[in-house]
Amino acid sequence: MEIGIDSFAAILPDPATGRLPSATDRMADLLEEIEVADLSGLDVFGIGEHHRAEFLDSAPAVILAAATARTRNIRLTSAVTVLSAADPVRVFQEFATLDLISRGRAEIVVGRGSFVEAFPLFGLDTRDYDALFAEKLGLFLKLRETTNITWDGRHRAALNGVGVYPRPHQARVPLWVGVGGTPQSFQRAGELGLPLMIAIIGGTFERFRPLVDLYREAGHRAGHSAEKLAVGVHAMGFVGETDAQARDAFFPGWAHLTGTIGKERGWAPPTRQQFEAMASPEGAFLIGEPKTVAAKMLKASETLGGISRITFQMSTASLETAAMKRSIELLGTEAAPIVRAAHDTAQMSSNHQG
Repeated sequence: MEIGIDSFAAILPDPATGRLPSATDRMADLLEEIEVADLSGLDVFGIGEHHRAEFLDSAPAVILAAATARTRNIRLTSAVTVLSAADPVRVFQEFATLDLISRGRAEIVVGRGSFVEAFPLFGLDTRDYDALFAEKLGLFLKLRETTNITWDGRHRAALNGVGVYPRPHQARVPLWVGVGGTPQSFQRAGELGLPLMIAIIGGTFERFRPLVDLYREAGHRAGHSAEKLAVGVHAMGFVGETDAQARDAFFPGWAHLTGTIGKERGWAPPTRQQFEAMASPEGAFLIGEPKTVAAKMLKASETLGGISRITFQMSTASLETAAMKRSIELLGTEAAPIVRAAHDTAQMSSNHQG
């Protein structure tokens, strides 16, 4: 199982003073966090895409390109690129360029996005929410295969044999489809034989098992091998020295951001009781000391029938960069080895039985 971090470059007030850090300082801290993730042996670091005041990640490819100069091994991905509101040709060029700069460490997760600010910003109609994504995903997949492309669609000007450059370092930049809880999204990813990245930001892992089964069944019916039908999970997570310390560190930022967004969407204000339920052994928050977090990762994989990657969304914690870097270090050097050792043991047992 690959283990990593996703960041939305959140810029949140200090819980003690209420003051916001400068955007410049927050970006510098984020690049330090990516460097620590690389040095700690984590597999992947993702940058989201939002167009809101709370986040600094409207141009993920730029942040990831800056991170290449400070890292050596970690894979660098979007998490997610809002493909519905973007030009697939331009997205392809950006990530092909990132792949060249990083010598083959670029990946991309594409999705429709859980926020809609990008649609009016770029002159798009939210009534075309799904049609835009389906068409643009089809174009992007063709761009990965063909340099000189001929294509025609409804939401973008036609392409008549034009060359799209540069081409990436890898034969194909790995592509995942990011999904929430819509069955049609799981089914579409399965039919296309594309790896699936599930955003599980609350509740339990168990409630996603029927959707994962739907994805795998759709893939098998479409003739795709089990190896192609990889499942990844993006979840709220934070690692601390103790369970209590980790929860106390993560809660203020989570409550602030959830409350802000929830107010816009008509949700009730978040409570500590809700948070504790999701951080409990049955909940979907990966929060605690390294052994606690490792056990929950292994349980998540078992519950969902095996997952290939799990990424922690820990940027909603309102912490100074030293505390954030310590959490990343604990994830990479203490929690991740437990999970990898358990997977290696299970694999050896499976091979022996076979």
